[in-house]
Amino acid sequence: MPKTAKKTVAKRSAGHALAARKSALGKLPEWNLSDLYSGLDDPAIKRDLDRVDAECVDFETAYNGKLAAMAGGSDGGSALAAAVRRYEAIDDLMGRLGSYAGLVHAGDTLDPGCTKFYGDMQERMTAASTHLLFFTLELNRIDDAVLDAAMTEAALGHYRPWLEDVRRYRPYQLEDRVEQLFHEKSVTGYSAWNRQFDATIAKLRFKVLGKSLAIEPTLNLMQDRSGEKRKAAAQALAKTFAENVQDFALITNTLAKDKEISDRWRGFADIADARHLDNRVEREVVDALVAAVRAAYPRLSHRYYALKANWFGKKKLPHWDRNAPLPTVAQRTVGWTEAMDTVLTAYGAFSPKMAAIAERFFAERWIDAPVRPGKAPGAFAHPTTPSAHPYVLLNYQGKPRDVMTLAHELGHGVHQVLAAPNGPLMAPTPLTLAETASVFGEMLTFRKLLANTRDNKERKAMLAAKVEDMINTVVRQIAFYIFERAVHTERKNGELTAARIGELWLEVQRESLGPAIELKPGYETFWAYIPHFIHSPFYVYAYAFGDCLVNSLYAVYEHASEGFAERYLAMLAAGGTKHYSELLAPFGLDARDPGFWQSGLGVIERLIAELERLS
Repeated sequence: MPKTAKKTVAKRSAGHALAARKSALGKLPEWNLSDLYSGLDDPAIKRDLDRVDAECVDFETAYNGKLAAMAGGSDGGSALAAAVRRYEAIDDLMGRLGSYAGLVHAGDTLDPGCTKFYGDMQERMTAASTHLLFFTLELNRIDDAVLDAAMTEAALGHYRPWLEDVRRYRPYQLEDRVEQLFHEKSVTGYSAWNRQFDATIAKLRFKVLGKSLAIEPTLNLMQDRSGEKRKAAAQALAKTFAENVQDFALITNTLAKDKEISDRWRGFADIADARHLDNRVEREVVDALVAAVRAAYPRLSHRYYALKANWFGKKKLPHWDRNAPLPTVAQRTVGWTEAMDTVLTAYGAFSPKMAAIAERFFAERWIDAPVRPGKAPGAFAHPTTPSAHPYVLLNYQGKPRDVMTLAHELGHGVHQVLAAPNGPLMAPTPLTLAETASVFGEMLTFRKLLANTRDNKERKAMLAAKVEDMINTVVRQIAFYIFERAVHTERKNGELTAARIGELWLEVQRESLGPAIELKPGYETFWAYIPHFIHSPFYVYAYAFGDCLVNSLYAVYEHASEGFAERYLAMLAAGGTKHYSELLAPFGLDARDPGFWQSGLGVIERLIAELERLS
């Protein structure tokens, strides 16, 4: 057969395979963003931008330099409450505009029109919000006694949680003009480098067995049943990352230096203290979590991967087989309708209210599920702003893990809907608790599926998938945190070469994955595509915090389910109005207790032990 004919047949075959896969998935939903704005040319966008500009200037004129005197007046509480309400309303409107721009950009990061719109909106929002910077800075200069007296007025007392959070930043705030400079320069500083990373990732193409793929389908092949495809995907990732690694090293070095400058000016003692402050969690609690997980590596990841290598008839697995499906269990494609029914049934068995909220995401098109060229990789749930509703982005490809991802992101979405009545200032939840609802949603879905499984091979496959997800959530994310700490610490002494970053990556990965995973040449570049390192430094430990917390929560649920769902939904509905210690108290849990983390890690150990028995 002539070469051209062979190519035509191959293309036709690939096309048939793609069509068959799409048919198996069913019709995937795309989100309807018109609840925010009808399109990039919606006149409401210009109207709202002009309104934001005017209201920000008016707010500054009305309150700049006057808050201390206002607070000490006879009606200080009422007057300050009126100012906070105005500030909150502006925040809500800016949240709507910023969310729309971010979601449009996530839908197609390569479209020049979307990219320009996103960049222009960032600049407009930054310029407008410059007029608001004074507000929290001035609030923090009010004497404690004066503010406490003003908060006895119910209208201002309502905002006590937010005010207390704002005042926690007092030791780290700078002179007003410096704060303004930091704020305005963010557009050409870290925000610009974030955009550059996103654009670079979106443009990358990986040649896998003759096909040119974007990053999401390539990463998806790392879980394919075919060992040949897994290896080819891993090698394609390594090749393309290596060709672009200098760009990723530059982005990483620049952002690490940018953070070091900000931390030094503000006086943060530790490289992760700013994140701990945002998360409202004490450094010693995070350190205890990291130490507990690190000490558990041999009992968790090392033990599991040795078991998995044995299933494959090997002493060691190459890194591209780390998440491979089990060799003796068929992996089927899960259609969208089945995935939706699975998650909603699991949610409904726990709480009909929770399922009803989740169902709205499907019925009202709050989900964008298909894989598309230029679409942001991964998955997220974006809360937008309380006057609107959240949106979920997925890259759904029908893998069982994709069902867990759907359950995870819907957990976020339910949390965001429940917390919304607290308003723009107090609905947001610290990352340590933001991951609780998502991981709990996964656990509900997993337990429901497991309870309905009678076949031992299927049960083994489900347990293995869950253990791998938990290892990826706990062990892998703590390893990421340790890697970040190493990079940011060493960056203080000068730029790191791409090779040095790769060395740090391999050191951490070897320690966390253990001797049963062989890190083949090329893996030293796999740090390059992790978005959390770029967008949210030190975010990653929140996943491990949330997973261990959920394991402990679920144990409480299993032993005392009466009234648990109501207490759980009340915890989610609190949003950012309470410290995590207050929210965990009704469940008898205390993250300061050294046994707390051991309890959560013990759940993973018991699942591995069950796998060993089944084997």
